[in-house]
Amino acid sequence: MFNQRAQIVGVHIILIAYCALALGPILLVVMNSFKARKAIFGAPLAPPDATTFSLIGYAKVFSASHVGTYFMNSLIVTLVSMGLVLLFGAMAAWALTEYRFRGSTALALFLSIGIMVPIRLGSVAILTMMRKAGLNDTLTALILVYIAQGLPLSIFILSEFVQQIPKDLRDAARCDGVPETRIFFEVIAPLLRPAIATVAVFTIVPIWNDLWFPLILTSSDSTHTITLGVQQFLGQYITDWNSVLAALSMAILPVVAIYVIFSRQLISGLTAGAVK
Repeated sequence: MFNQRAQIVGVHIILIAYCALALGPILLVVMNSFKARKAIFGAPLAPPDATTFSLIGYAKVFSASHVGTYFMNSLIVTLVSMGLVLLFGAMAAWALTEYRFRGSTALALFLSIGIMVPIRLGSVAILTMMRKAGLNDTLTALILVYIAQGLPLSIFILSEFVQQIPKDLRDAARCDGVPETRIFFEVIAPLLRPAIATVAVFTIVPIWNDLWFPLILTSSDSTHTITLGVQQFLGQYITDWNSVLAALSMAILPVVAIYVIFSRQLISGLTAGAVK
């Protein structure tokens, strides 16, 4: 009994330490975004008080930058990419799992390579392709790249969940004359909600935080994302840390909100199948 209780306490200590390690930098960024420049460097670990509290960083972000446009671009790119990744990923997972055809195994192996090979290795080819297609400096280029980036993992995760759905459900619907499209959208898709939430979180975070592809595929303020927009406050000799921390704090909020919304479904998706 004592050993079991000691193990539980030890596990909780490890989890609390990990949470502190993960949340500590985020709290520091948000906390210092409400402080004056001298206080940021003088006492970075101290919370803002009456003498150090300042909103100058947020004032500069809203007055000296196109932060609204950057946020809207990030929101459009992230939501559209996520929606199409979930739709195409679920459909592809259903097709590869339900219908066996010549080359299905090879196709599944080809898609799994996308998980192992970083898409950034093809940056030069992607940039050339987008220029030839006339999509350079457009949000469409980012959306297409992010769909290609997110599909392999999406198909891999959703395929595992589709395999766990009883085959009797699909056969019963077919016996009633239900078309395959309705079977997918009305029978299969609702049962995939935990997996879809898991894939959504794994898709949203890398897209929202990405700097590389907005940097090479966009060149104007009208197409910059929030992550790239923050870079305007970073100079070679002088960095406006108040604005940087304020912009980063604003960029963190959507990701945290999404995680809070999908956290229950995410945990259900990660633990599904662990207990029989």
